[in-house]
Amino acid sequence: MAATSPTPSPALTAERILEATEEVLRRHGPAKATVVDVARALGVSHGSVYRHFRTKAALREAVTKRWLDRTSEQLSGIAAGDGDPRARLRDWLRALFEAKRRKAGADPELFATYMVLVDENGPAVTEHIADLTGQLTGIIRDGTGTGVFAVPDPAVAARTVFQATGRFHDPAYAREWEGPQAEADFGALVELLLRGLGAR
Repeated sequence: MAATSPTPSPALTAERILEATEEVLRRHGPAKATVVDVARALGVSHGSVYRHFRTKAALREAVTKRWLDRTSEQLSGIAAGDGDPRARLRDWLRALFEAKRRKAGADPELFATYMVLVDENGPAVTEHIADLTGQLTGIIRDGTGTGVFAVPDPAVAARTVFQATGRFHDPAYAREWEGPQAEADFGALVELLLRGLGAR
């Protein structure tokens, strides 16, 4: 009877490393998680991990960017739509609030970990905010083009909307997101912003 050869392990890719890093961070937290822990979880040497990510800081930044990009990707479809800009803006703000709230509630340990990583990685956060405000700018520009919004500069209006809704997407307010007034406050703010953007 012929011996069966062992199943080869899947190729070590950056994506596999990032997935393993998330699990290690969830288990150990950002203070204790090490590249050696990630390598052990993958069954490889830590040198193999460093071939993809040259430093521990680079690995942590990549994990943070991956986490932030998931939210951007979820919202990009709404931003790129061709429906009524008012409905798209309302849906986009709702989707952002729900995405952040879901992350905080479904996996609080990992959410807390990411808050530490986000503080470490200014460039990733800056890029994320620029992407989100860019999406908002596109929606508001469409609204000015169709006459439903009346703002002189869609980019300035987008930054203002993003800042005004911070309570519903800035992780600093995560504890308030499940409060009894959160839904009503969110709805009232969105309607106020839509009226403010609207053509006179």
